[in-house]
Amino acid sequence: MALMRTSNPALGGDAFRATGAGYGEPMTISGAVNKTGILLICAVATSIWSWNRFLDSPQTALPLLAIGGIGGFIVALVTIFKKEWSPMTAPLYALLEGLVMGSVSAMYEMRLHGIVIQAVGLTFGVLFALLLAYRSGLIRATENFKLGIVAATGGIALFYLVQFALGFFGIHFAAVNGSGTIGIGFSLFVVVIAALNLVLDFDFIERGAEARAPKYMEWYAAFGLMVTLIWLYLEILRLLSKTRRR
Repeated sequence: MALMRTSNPALGGDAFRATGAGYGEPMTISGAVNKTGILLICAVATSIWSWNRFLDSPQTALPLLAIGGIGGFIVALVTIFKKEWSPMTAPLYALLEGLVMGSVSAMYEMRLHGIVIQAVGLTFGVLFALLLAYRSGLIRATENFKLGIVAATGGIALFYLVQFALGFFGIHFAAVNGSGTIGIGFSLFVVVIAALNLVLDFDFIERGAEARAPKYMEWYAAFGLMVTLIWLYLEILRLLSKTRRR
């Protein structure tokens, strides 16, 4: 089986190695799709709950943001290193990240009414458009395409890390984070890269099914796709907020 590269850390090139492919019931594409639907329901459920908590009392809801963010990060790491645990950890990750999305969405909605429904619509619109393009062969996950997305995603992650570290010293990138041309251009670039990661995720899931990976890898593949979808949604939300403030 060819090496399956993807910039999504959850769906890396070694994800299907040493998983016991060929033993027991194999992974299927429909199974991964169904598992993704379950994770979406989990995330939406906690998103609605944290959304309502935030609107009722922002102060009491802020800890949910910290719990969801830190807890989701820890559970994501556990899932990546213990793929066989994904039937349990993937739903837990979705529930925790729902706390983050609900709280963050409520913050934006309080300042910019109607922005959340726009972000949700665009996120699913991008998902289905890229899925159609991938299934029709319009976009192919070639090795050069994968390497380009990996490099771009790595650069974005490094920039965010540097920006976070420099923030402790009072150094901020006002132009990038602002609503000017540079800020909107940067956010648009990040949204495009996040969206193209979906193509790599689709390719990974398809190749996993072809390789007859173990059944639990459906949960792991769904988890990886959720990581990309959550990132895409938050970046679209950020882009819309910049354009609305302009």
